[in-house]
Amino acid sequence: MMKSQKEKTDNNETYRYRPVLFFALAYLFTWIFWIPAIFISEDYGAVLMLIGLLAPAVVSTVFILVSGSDLLKKDLKIKLIGLYKVKWINVLIAILQFAGIIVCSILLSLLFEQSTDQFAFTEDFSFTGVGVAGALLTVTIASIIEEVGWKGYCEDSIGAYMNWFWESMIFGALWSFWHFPLIFIKGTYQAGLMVNPMYVINFFISGIPLGFIITWVYLASDRSILACMIYHLFVNFMQEKIAMTPETKCVETVVVTIVAAVIVIMNKDMFFETRHVGKLLETRYGVSEDDRG
Repeated sequence: MMKSQKEKTDNNETYRYRPVLFFALAYLFTWIFWIPAIFISEDYGAVLMLIGLLAPAVVSTVFILVSGSDLLKKDLKIKLIGLYKVKWINVLIAILQFAGIIVCSILLSLLFEQSTDQFAFTEDFSFTGVGVAGALLTVTIASIIEEVGWKGYCEDSIGAYMNWFWESMIFGALWSFWHFPLIFIKGTYQAGLMVNPMYVINFFISGIPLGFIITWVYLASDRSILACMIYHLFVNFMQEKIAMTPETKCVETVVVTIVAAVIVIMNKDMFFETRHVGKLLETRYGVSEDDRG
C-alpha cells in the first residue's frame, strides 16, 4: 500500500539538527558526574568518570530516537553496522600515518635534548586508581563510546550547517574543551599535566588539528563510525603506551598540525564543498524534493 502524502512528508522531511542543544546536554550530563569526581577518592571517582564518559553517546542516541526522522535513524544504523562502508585501506593509512607522527615527533624532540628512550612502551598507563586492566578497559570504552556520540549525531549536527573545514575546527575545539574537568581529577592523564601550564594548554590545542584528521577518517569511509572507533582506539593506545615526554607531546602537536594541513590541502573538495549543507541526509540517501513532499 502506498503511503499518503502526509506520511511521506513526516518520514522524509528535512531534519533540523540541533548542535547547540546537543553540546549543552552532552557537557551537562558529562560534567555533573566529572565535577563531583574532583572531590572524592580515585576509586569512586573512576566510576563517576566512566558514567560521564557515556553521556555524549546517550544524548546522541536519544536525540536520534526522538527525532521522528526515519532517515536519521537509518543513518545511525548504517554508520554503526555497515561494515561495507569502511574503507580499510584508508583506515590503515591513517593508523600508519599516526605512527609516523609519533616517530617524527620523538626524532624532532631529540633536538630539544629529549631521550631516545621514548622509543619504548611504558609499563603502566598514565592514569591511576583502576589498575592496568581497568585502564586498558577505560581506553577501549572511551574509543568506542565516544565515537557513538561524536559521530552518531554531533559532527553531522555541525556539518549540516557548514563545510567540513569549519566543522572540524569547531568540533575539535568543543571536543577538546569537553575534557576540561579531568585536569582537576586525581589520577587522570590530564591532571598529571598540571605540573606545567604549557602542557595543559598543549593538550587542549592538540585536539583541534586531530579533529581534522578524525573528520577525514570519518568522511573517507563514507561516515562510518566503526572506522573512527578503530582509529580512535589506536590513537588512545599509542598516546598512553609510547613513552613520550610531555615536551615531546608539544612537538607532536606541531607535527599533527602539519599533517592535518596536508590532508586538508590534498582533500580540498571534501573539506570545502557545501553541496550537503542544509540537506546532509537527503544528499546521502538521494531523497528528492518530491519525496519530501
